Amino acid sequence: MTDPTPEPSAPQSDFSRLLRRLPIFAILAAGIFALVYYRHMLSFSNLEHESKRLLALRDAHYGLTSLGFIAIYALVVVISVPGAIILTLSGGFLFGFFPGVVYNVAAATIGAVIVFMAARSGFGHDIAERIEARGGAVARLQAALKENEWSVLLTMRLIPVVPFFIANLIPAFVGIRLSTFAITTFLGIIPADLIYTTLGAGLGEIFARGEVPHLDILFTPKFGLPLVGLGLLAALPLILKLFNRRKV
Repeated sequence: MTDPTPEPSAPQSDFSRLLRRLPIFAILAAGIFALVYYRHMLSFSNLEHESKRLLALRDAHYGLTSLGFIAIYALVVVISVPGAIILTLSGGFLFGFFPGVVYNVAAATIGAVIVFMAARSGFGHDIAERIEARGGAVARLQAALKENEWSVLLTMRLIPVVPFFIANLIPAFVGIRLSTFAITTFLGIIPADLIYTTLGAGLGEIFARGEVPHLDILFTPKFGLPLVGLGLLAALPLILKLFNRRKV
């Protein structure tokens, strides 16, 4: 009589769980390392200092420079080092409004999707299941987010009150679908990237005059109100639904 097939051991299950969490651990470790040693590279002063060399590299190897820019931008989004806005402006500076805005939107979306997938694989799937199983107020909030996922995610992107990195994690922890996350991220970051890329395309003239660029213009009504308006428009279905429920 043959021995029965042994049951999978607990260490194997733990090892499998560890493998699923390695990507998010690697992202956190890389982010801390970059924050300590390379944060200074994402600054206006460094962009101005390297501007001539970057333009020469672009002119000599346009295709490779384009791919390298997208890869670096996506990596910065993945590891969530502060200063991604400098890269958005750099996209306009190096490649003009077009195709700079395409590169910026594509790179930011790719980086956000990678973070989302790593978080969902590492912890998000388990957290979402636990929330559903326990019930209560958090589970109701999760259900409300999933019920209105398009409006909520678009609003989070259009009105960036929530930091970009956190906005990549929350959907992974509540069980949002990858396709919905990717599409809303892509569409939601376009308006702001249009503004940043336009400003970046004018950096060459600012550097030539020896001036220091600043982002105060982004907080003026001229640029801020359109983004708020788009965010409210995206949130309108959710607002109407809440209003109707309260009325009933």
